[in-house]
Amino acid sequence: MRRRYDHIDLRVRSLSKARPFYEMLLPALGFTREANIEGWLQFEAAGADGATEFFGVTESPQHVANECRIAFWADSISEVDKLAEIAVRAGARNVEGPMMYEAPHYYAVFFEDPCGNRFEVCYRTAN
Repeated sequence: MRRRYDHIDLRVRSLSKARPFYEMLLPALGFTREANIEGWLQFEAAGADGATEFFGVTESPQHVANECRIAFWADSISEVDKLAEIAVRAGARNVEGPMMYEAPHYYAVFFEDPCGNRFEVCYRTAN
């Protein structure tokens, strides 16, 4: 199957404030290879086809977090729980869940990074 995206370039007000959060969360999400790029915190995940997806974070002092959310897929309810614990230990704010939500068969945790960017880790259970 074709990849759904190539990379995410995220902005934060303060890279030094956000760095510990992403250094703990991104490897847990499968972005395990750190790339050294000046002005960026970037982690990559190599696919079976050799292509590389990456998640990059850079500083933009005027950045204002908005209502957009990035959601990551988990393979099980227990993986959602594990990633929720890691997010909390990393300093996630405004954590909601993990729990089953209104949509049937939808288990998720919602949270924000230290700069207010919104994330979700979810798993859709079998019907």
